[in-house]
Parts: sequence; C-alpha cells; structure tokens
Amino acid sequence: AAALLVAIALPLAVALVASLAPERELFGGGARIPSELTAEHYEILFTERDFWTPVRNSLVVAAATTILCVAIGSACAYALARLRFRGRHLVLGAMLAVSMFPQISIVAPLYLLLREVGLIDTYPGLVLPYLTFALPLAVWLLVGYFRQLPPELEDAAIVDGASRLRVLWEIVLPLAMPGIATTAILTFVYCWNEFLFALSFTTTHERHTVPVAVALFRGQFQIPWGQILAATIVSTLPVLALVAAFQ
Repeated sequence: AAALLVAIALPLAVALVASLAPERELFGGGARIPSELTAEHYEILFTERDFWTPVRNSLVVAAATTILCVAIGSACAYALARLRFRGRHLVLGAMLAVSMFPQISIVAPLYLLLREVGLIDTYPGLVLPYLTFALPLAVWLLVGYFRQLPPELEDAAIVDGASRLRVLWEIVLPLAMPGIATTAILTFVYCWNEFLFALSFTTTHERHTVPVAVALFRGQFQIPWGQILAATIVSTLPVLALVAAFQ
C-alpha cells in the first residue's frame, strides 16, 4: 500500500513543486528543488489564459452527465435487476457492447449528426455523446449492487401497498447509496478526463473543457510547461473534492 501510494502521489508532488518554480528552472538542470517559489504560472493561467472558462465548462458537462447517468441508470438497473422479462440478459449484453465500442470510430458520424441538429459547440452536444459511453457503465455497476440487496425488504413494501417506483425511491436507493456514490464518482471522472469528443465537438474557447484547453496551451515554438503543470494541479482539485465529499 505504501509503494502504491508513493507511485501515485510522487508525480503529483513533482508537478506541484514544478508549478511553483520559475520557468527558467524547470529544465535548466542542476538542483531539482527550485531556488524560489512563485505563483506566476497560476496568475497567467487565470488572467491571460482565462482558465476559469474551461473549468466551468468541465464542471457543467460532467455534473449534468453524472446526474442524468445516476437518474436514468438507477431506474434501468433496478428494472434489469428485479423485473423478469424476456431479453433481459440480451439488453445487458448490448449495453456492454456499446461501452466497449471505440470512440474514434463514431466521431465522424456523431459530428455530422450533431451539426445537423445544431448542437456543435454546445453543452448538450457534449452531454449526449458522453451519455452513450457513461450510461452503460453506470447501469452495469448499479445492477450488480441492486442484486446484492435483500429482495425481502422490497417484497414487504409491495405487500404493504407500495408501488415499484415508491420501493425504488424510498427503500432501494437509500440502501444502495454507496453504490450510487461510486457510480457518480466514476462517471464524473470519466467526463472530466474525456478528450476526444470534447476536442471534436467544441470549436471555441467558450466551450472547451479542461483537457482540450490544456492541450491547446502549446504554441508554435514553445511549450509553457509551467502553465501546463499549474493547470494539472488546478484540474485535479475538483476530482479530489468530489471523492472527499462522497467518502
């Protein structure tokens, strides 16, 4: 566990220290510890780069996708876990197949479709494609969790007159909250880190997400590594906050 912690935390620690170092000392050789600490990279990030806009866009898209995935996925997963109907396993297999489909193979058709309906460079134009890959994962995770819950509690509520929807809302969802929290975290992290769809379906800075904005920092003759490292640290904070909130 200690070795794994070091392997995960060391790159972040190096990035944090390097983001506070002057640009001239990042690749100048010699001592790895900077002679002085400066916040110039962070200042440039939020004054000249307007990094708040990509952070806002990522938060809006990731939060909207997560809410829709949890809401729709919970209902779908409960039906697949508890109701008996023909083709139930086929539906699960089809959803798994969708989640395994390579994104690059459907970028062009999705782009043409979104352009026809006027959703290029919009929030729905990112949320809808994200749902196609995040929702199957959410359903699969929640199906496994719902199956672990004792069905006797639901049967007792149904005998007392509760509908299936009320059983789901008042009994199943509160008991499945750890699984729902896990699903929400994984969905949010997937949407926050997604790059290919965000690069393909957004065309202006006003709709770029964090990964796309960081990728576009590179200039023709120079790579601002200090600003990229600072952006890396800033983009990690919302994910850390989410995990801590759902802990």
